[in-house]
Amino acid sequence: MVEKVLMKGNEALAEAALRAGCRFFFGYPITPQTELAAYMAKRMPKAGGVYLQAESEVAAINMVYGASAAGARVMTSSSSPGVSLKGEGISYMIGADLPAVIINVQRGGPGLGGIQPSQADYWMATRAAGHGDGHVIVFAPSTVQEMADLVASAFELGDRYRVPVMILADGMLGQMMEPVALPEPIDSRSLPEKEWATNGHGGKRTHNIVNSLYLVAQQLEDTVVERSQRYARIKDEEQLAETYLTEDAEVVLVAYGAAARISRTAVAKARELGIKAGLIRPVTLWPFPVDTIETVIPVAKSFLTVELSMGQMVEDVRLAVNGRSPVSFFGHTGGVIPTPDEVLVAIQKAAMGEQFDLVPYHTRLTGGAR
Repeated sequence: MVEKVLMKGNEALAEAALRAGCRFFFGYPITPQTELAAYMAKRMPKAGGVYLQAESEVAAINMVYGASAAGARVMTSSSSPGVSLKGEGISYMIGADLPAVIINVQRGGPGLGGIQPSQADYWMATRAAGHGDGHVIVFAPSTVQEMADLVASAFELGDRYRVPVMILADGMLGQMMEPVALPEPIDSRSLPEKEWATNGHGGKRTHNIVNSLYLVAQQLEDTVVERSQRYARIKDEEQLAETYLTEDAEVVLVAYGAAARISRTAVAKARELGIKAGLIRPVTLWPFPVDTIETVIPVAKSFLTVELSMGQMVEDVRLAVNGRSPVSFFGHTGGVIPTPDEVLVAIQKAAMGEQFDLVPYHTRLTGGAR
C-alpha cells in the first residue's frame, strides 16, 4: 500500500526533486515559493547534496548553468519577478543546450504586483523565457500530487532533449496542502552518463566545451536549426492534456492549474443544468496540446478559456481552433480567484452563442464585456 503524506505543494516539489536525483539547488527567497527553498535548505545537506542561497536570482541561475554543464541534476525556484531576473541565464542555458528544472510559483504582476495567485506568466514561460530562438518545456500541475509527479518527468525530458524545463505553478497550489504519494527515490549514481558534460574525462575522450557563443553566423544558424528540429520532436511526442466530459461537449472549457480545478466544478454544475460542457486541461503548456483540442472540434460549438490573467492562453486556443468555432475568454487577474458560479455564468453565455472576452472587474466598471 502506497503511503500518503499531507504536504504543501511547494514542499512536494522539493521532496520530489530530491527523490528524482537532484543534488544541487540554487535559489533566492521570494513569496509565494519560499517554503520550497526552505525545505531544500533542511533536506539537501542530509541527502548529500548542495543547497546554496545565492546573492540574487541572477547569481542563482548562473550557478544552475554551471552545475548543469558539469552533468548534475539541478533545480532552482522563484516567483514571477524572480524568474524575470533569471531570463538571461535561461537563454544562455537554452543556447548551451543545458537541462535543468526551473520552478515558477506565480504571483500577481507586472512588477512587484502582489503575492496572491496568478497565471499571468504564461506568455513569459511559453513565448519568451529568454531572448533568441528558444523554448523551454512547460508543465502546469493542478494538484499537489501532480506537482510531485511532474518533477521526475521534468528532469527526464530535460535530460532527453537537453532543454530547460519549467514547472509553472501558482501561489494557490504552492500553499495548498493535500495528500500526496511520493515517488520512490532513485540513486543519482545510476543515472546515465552525460557524454557532453564538462565533468572530466580521464583521457577517454576529447575535452567538452559548453558555450552559447557562436561568432560565425552560419555556425549559429546551423545550431539553432538543429535545436528547432528537437523542438519539432517535442511538439510531436510530448503534448499532455487531461479531458473531462468532452465526448459530447458543445461548450469546451480550456483551463490549466488552479483555474482548471474551478472550471471542473463549473462544468459539473453546467451538466446538472443540461448544458453539454466539458473541460480540456493542458498539462504541457509548451508544447501546447493542439492534438487534444483537435479531437473535440467535430462536436464543439464553442470554446471558453478560464485563466487567472487578462487572457493569455486564449491566444493559443484560438490558434489551435483556427476559426472553426468561436473562442471566448473569462478570467480574473491580480490575485483575484474566479468562483465556480462565475465560470458557470460564462458557460451559459457561451452556450447561448455569445462570444466575449470578459474580465469581471471591467464589467463592474462599464456594465458590459470588454
